Amino acid sequence: MEPEQLNDLIRRRRAVFPPSFDREKPIPGNLIRQILENANWAPTHRLTEPWRFIVFQHRALERLGDYLGEQYRQRTPPESFSEKKLEKTLQNPRRSACVIAICLHRDPENRVPEWEEIAAVSCAVQNMWLSCTAYGIGCYWSTPASILEAASWLELPEGERCLGLLYMGYPVENLSLPGKRTPVEDKVRWLDE
Repeated sequence: MEPEQLNDLIRRRRAVFPPSFDREKPIPGNLIRQILENANWAPTHRLTEPWRFIVFQHRALERLGDYLGEQYRQRTPPESFSEKKLEKTLQNPRRSACVIAICLHRDPENRVPEWEEIAAVSCAVQNMWLSCTAYGIGCYWSTPASILEAASWLELPEGERCLGLLYMGYPVENLSLPGKRTPVEDKVRWLDE
């Protein structure tokens, strides 16, 4: 890959939401595996490889939507409850070709601080996001409280917790979403001495 290709890929990465997904176009299993393999090559301090993933497809997407919807019903005070938000919560998994639960598996020996493990998982997700972009797949990372606290529902082993969901699907049309970044010069100090 030429550096310009990498620069372009990074700058084209966008959050693409489930209403933009083509419900009729599945993501082939071998492509999902490739995206997960790319995640597996993220940087990891002391090679702890703290990322774990749960892939929801087909009927499991319905179960996920039902779980999220029920959690929204239970957790939302009546004065804040919205039928529109409930419908979105129920339907987003169903609109997706797959949803991947992003989980953190802490090093049993606690050789590195938790923040470094979370950073490694975040790098794995960035690898997935860039891979999705390269393959023309839309995705976004969602972190609803109901999934962050879903260790029991997800049947996570001791020492693991969920850090969110990566919704994935092919966009219904070729989306060209503008990038929004302030100049990097506003965020950098150069020290020469």
